[in-house]
Amino acid sequence: MPELPEVETVRRGLAPVMEGATIVDVDQRRPDLRFAFPQKFTQRLKGWRVASLDRRAKYLLAHITSGETLIIHLGMSGRVTVDPKATDDQPQSKTHDHVVFDVDGPQGRARVTYNDPRRFGFMDLVATDELENCSHFAKMGPEPLGNQFSSEALSEALRGKNTPIKQALLDQRVVAGLGNIYVCEALHRAGISPKRQAKSVIGKRAERLAPVIRDVLGEAIEAGGSSLKDFAATDGELGYFQHRFGVYDREGQSCGICQATIKKLVQSGRSTFYCGTCQR
Repeated sequence: MPELPEVETVRRGLAPVMEGATIVDVDQRRPDLRFAFPQKFTQRLKGWRVASLDRRAKYLLAHITSGETLIIHLGMSGRVTVDPKATDDQPQSKTHDHVVFDVDGPQGRARVTYNDPRRFGFMDLVATDELENCSHFAKMGPEPLGNQFSSEALSEALRGKNTPIKQALLDQRVVAGLGNIYVCEALHRAGISPKRQAKSVIGKRAERLAPVIRDVLGEAIEAGGSSLKDFAATDGELGYFQHRFGVYDREGQSCGICQATIKKLVQSGRSTFYCGTCQR
């Protein structure tokens, strides 16, 4: 599943063609993805302008001048691509292209296509002034790259939790947008075992972990995210952060910190990669 750095990479690719652009047409090619599309989905978008494009955790947010926000979640295999040359008389249709937006903005006409072979993604429309209280975000924790995230906030969120720290960090109520890849990488850099109880990470360990989470995510964004299976940026370019993995998907290889062998275990159905020597 695309995680925060991948979704931010998509947002940055879409912003030049979508921000300030009018949605000229919407071609909705099926009634649902993971969930049914909102009622009158195309009518509620056509003719309106995209005021700004944001991201919340793993969600893309297109704020529309109608007063609603288009929420896009990429699911497991969702991709958004931009074709600046596509026109109405040059249809560009591929298998699994489920929604196509034609926009006209500061950079001219462009076609934005949502493709999703597994259809685990979804789209929703929510009143912009009700966004933070809607079902998608009401219980979500702070953005790890935002001002509300700190070692103190992390300690408070972990206080009293008996679950392993790996599992706790995947809980979107603790911190928003973290997924399996970047939790493994952050715990490795911070020298914290994924098996350690979350409540024992408060204090000094949280002071190590919080800035490392920021660093890992920031580096991944600058590298264009990680391309393991389906992910690519809006222009088709692959991410490169997978070439910097310290532990993720490196079972049996040497740890770059201590040269011990990287191990793998399964926690709550998810693969965890770690170094048993330098992570305590």
